[in-house]
Amino acid sequence: MCKSMKLSKNAYYHWFKNKDVIFLKTPKIHLKERIKIIFKESKEIYGSCRIQKKLEREGLIYSRSYIGLLMKEMGLRSVLKRKFIITTDSNHQYLIAENMLNREFSSLKLGEKWVSDITYIRVNDGWNYLTTIIDLADRKVVGWSLSEDMTTQNTVMKAWIDARKTRNISNSLIFHSDRGVQYASNKITNICDFNLKITQSMSRKGNCWDNAVAESFFKTIKHEWLYRFKFTSYNQLYDSIEDYIYWYNTQRLHSSLGYLSPLEMEIKLRGIIKKVA
Repeated sequence: MCKSMKLSKNAYYHWFKNKDVIFLKTPKIHLKERIKIIFKESKEIYGSCRIQKKLEREGLIYSRSYIGLLMKEMGLRSVLKRKFIITTDSNHQYLIAENMLNREFSSLKLGEKWVSDITYIRVNDGWNYLTTIIDLADRKVVGWSLSEDMTTQNTVMKAWIDARKTRNISNSLIFHSDRGVQYASNKITNICDFNLKITQSMSRKGNCWDNAVAESFFKTIKHEWLYRFKFTSYNQLYDSIEDYIYWYNTQRLHSSLGYLSPLEMEIKLRGIIKKVA
């Protein structure tokens, strides 16, 4: 056999002696390579749980603990978490809307429930302000704005305009936020009052859990992305946020969506609507 294959006997016996070790190592090496690639593609954000889910899509079925062990061997560690500043200014004289959302954060219809919030981001020695609007059906950031001031026009209004360009609303949209002055201002309440399709909703006083999804997104973007960099200009921060939100909407796996991305969930929901129609 060795003569036919033009191999030396020494080469054959070396292979025969070590073949089990070679076959055991090869899948592990391949697995490590895939873990490293997925980790890098996730901007070094994914931990063992989401990497395990990505591997499952490729037919590579391993336990989360084993993936975690291999990540530890390779020195791959998801970014650390930090606390962030609470931004709500509810000390104003505007009217407060009733909490119509009432922590019902699930939805199977696009454009039915939107949640919004504002947060601070440091730029040099000052602050910029990120406003987002998220559709609860697919957890997509449908609208956002970055401003250098806290005016309603440059925060909520710009995000609202962006959201309306991105997605249509249903005949009964609930637009939920905290009690911040920007959301209670006449500019926003007039939009909700004028359009009979929109019902404005606000969290109860001092209860951040009433707007948990919006709060959670800010925690996520800061922990996974923004805290990793020092920003020196508005444009630099804007480009960075734009890059992250695009990735977040199109690729990031969400545990609340059964480890689908917002884009995959949107496609799934639109498919359901077509079947019903």
